[in-house]
Amino acid sequence: MKKLMIAAVIGALSTTMLTVATDAAAQTTTTTTTTTAKKAVAKRPQPKRLIKRKVNPAKEAKVDPVPDGAEKWSCNEGLAFELKGDMKRDQIVTVHWANKNYNLPREATTTGADRFHDAASGMDLVVIPTKAMLFSDKDSSRLADECKTAAMIQGAPAPTQSNAINNSN
Repeated sequence: MKKLMIAAVIGALSTTMLTVATDAAAQTTTTTTTTTAKKAVAKRPQPKRLIKRKVNPAKEAKVDPVPDGAEKWSCNEGLAFELKGDMKRDQIVTVHWANKNYNLPREATTTGADRFHDAASGMDLVVIPTKAMLFSDKDSSRLADECKTAAMIQGAPAPTQSNAINNSN
């Protein structure tokens, strides 16, 4: 009986030792494989493009010409835009900004400022007696400030509807 018990204990210990040794060997193999796999997955340089694409004129940036008879408004930071239309009477003026023309319809205000705003493009021109400001609704930014015509730089008021009404009284 003692011999049987001793044989069972030795068998159990040898199985445990074999399992531990196998697990250790498996871990070492896994670590080695992982390290090797990481080395094998080194980044390859991207192949250079040999095919040159043709220029698609439809995708080129659209450049609108400055409208004939437009008046230049010089702004701070060397910026400028051109405005075509009579702000005293026209319901739509054209603003040429960043190589594009924007047709801006007049909006009524209670402050006496002239405001021309196009919701589709997000362009907003506000003119007060001393200056004009150009805004973009798309990113809520002021594109240009302290904009004046050549006459305004000489001291004349802005050519707005409210100034025309005040001067006729």
